[in-house]
Amino acid sequence: MTATLNPPITTESTPVQSSAFNEAEFDNYLMSTYGRFPIALTRGEKCRVWDAEGREYLDFVAGIATCALGHAHPALVETVTRQIQTLHHVSNLYYIPMQGELAKWLVERSCADKVFFCNSGSEANEGAIKLARKYAHIKLNIDEPVILTAHASFHGRTLATITATGQPKYQKNFSPLMPGFHYVPYNDFEAVTEAIASLNTNKRRVAAILLEPLQGEGGVRPGDVDYFVRLRQLCDRKGILLILDEVQVGMGRTGKLWGYENLGIEPDIFTSAKALGGGIPIGALMCKQFCDVFEPGNHASTFGGNPFACAAALTVCQTLENEQILQNVRERGEQLRQGLRAIAAKYPDKIAEVRGWGLINGLELAADMELTSADVVKGAMAEGLLLVPAGPKVVRFVPPLIVSGSEVDMALAAVDRALS
Repeated sequence: MTATLNPPITTESTPVQSSAFNEAEFDNYLMSTYGRFPIALTRGEKCRVWDAEGREYLDFVAGIATCALGHAHPALVETVTRQIQTLHHVSNLYYIPMQGELAKWLVERSCADKVFFCNSGSEANEGAIKLARKYAHIKLNIDEPVILTAHASFHGRTLATITATGQPKYQKNFSPLMPGFHYVPYNDFEAVTEAIASLNTNKRRVAAILLEPLQGEGGVRPGDVDYFVRLRQLCDRKGILLILDEVQVGMGRTGKLWGYENLGIEPDIFTSAKALGGGIPIGALMCKQFCDVFEPGNHASTFGGNPFACAAALTVCQTLENEQILQNVRERGEQLRQGLRAIAAKYPDKIAEVRGWGLINGLELAADMELTSADVVKGAMAEGLLLVPAGPKVVRFVPPLIVSGSEVDMALAAVDRALS
């Protein structure tokens, strides 16, 4: 790998805004909810971003798998500029034509029949939980519906979705948690059947199973095809809803439009957010017709599906098709994994495994080393590359879907230097 990323520099085209940012003042007014890395980003273009000091970085975080088209994509810039000058918000008291267009696009390119728009992945998953519970009550006559989720999962930050999240670190000090959830190991079919057998009583029954096609925050762990096929068959036999959280893996991130397409099955309900708006906040809850049991007043969102967010999302959708970006995702993803495996072979004492789909990939560090994912992220940052941890031992690579082959080579060279 000979490609290198230019050392962080200040250029005439990169505005220096150091005097406009004061870290101490920032921390004085913001709640301490984030452990931030010590840079302030002020500008972006394609797969590059610049900080307040004018230093350039290759962005392999993309707002945590969100900026699918990179930064300042001309189509998105044109759309949001035009829409903010036309009509940006009116609420769902009225018909919003752009919302209908976006819903049609999503339905025609997925297994869904109906769509509900919200503002984030957490909200989309919250809506899925509500939909599953109502379906359980009115269609299955279950008094106490239970939703199975997986250990090491991540489904959001609301009280219901952190309860659904099978990671105690996100739940600590927020008890009492929401009732009606039970956790099983990921990719373990026998654990699911055992849980269903042990949980079901006269009043209580498993009504739904909520899983990620690939666990993102849980360490970039892809689902096993056989596991999901058997799970789909089980749900069909027992009348259990299969819900897939596609917040991170949906919208082309895996090289297919939806993560479930990698597994050979269709969910009953699935969610999307992150890349759907390319960085503009929007989430979507999608379902098949038979489980669309919401009625007016059951669920709502003031901002959800407003003209501005829907215009941005529709542009992202159309650009993915018009520029054949999914093909790029598949090619660049394979290039990235091959390069990471070469690095793993070079540092066998430091790296345990490389895994992923498309452009969501994880580099797992050796368990017996003191080296953490945060250490590698900091080392890569010093080399001009932005990465993100996925747990204490996994480094996540989620660049914009438009990333080029030369930029993948640059990222690999930066990782190599950081590890050395």
